[in-house]
Amino acid sequence: MVFGRVVDLFRGEPQLPEGPTKLPQYFPVEPKGCEKHAQKLFSCLVNEATTKARDMEKAGLHKSYFPDVKVTPGDDKAAQLVAEGSDDPELPKAGENPLDKCRTAIAYYQRCCDRELKKRQNWILTEPYRVQEEYRYGGVNAPDDA
Repeated sequence: MVFGRVVDLFRGEPQLPEGPTKLPQYFPVEPKGCEKHAQKLFSCLVNEATTKARDMEKAGLHKSYFPDVKVTPGDDKAAQLVAEGSDDPELPKAGENPLDKCRTAIAYYQRCCDRELKKRQNWILTEPYRVQEEYRYGGVNAPDDA
């Protein structure tokens, strides 16, 4: 545990690969030993990234998860300011990723989790779990309600 932190000290700040910022596949696990990095990431996501995402929704710059849904701005004033091309750095811009504000926290979280999830005490966090058949919705063997 200590040796890993000493190695991290000499490696310096972790870097994410180039391209869009994405959360790791195992997010939102919090393995033992990564509590500090996980809490920093979670607080960044709750505060900065969520605020940026809401601003993008107000200006109509967000993307819909569904192809048949047309994106409309939630606030006409914000959409007008963005369309005018104001130089205000607080205004969202088209193509911006809200997770970019948490890029450093994501890198530290990913480096820590990549190391700690290999340890025996954290294996259970990466194991897939199976829902028992009787608790599944609308399965072939679903009991008929009378």
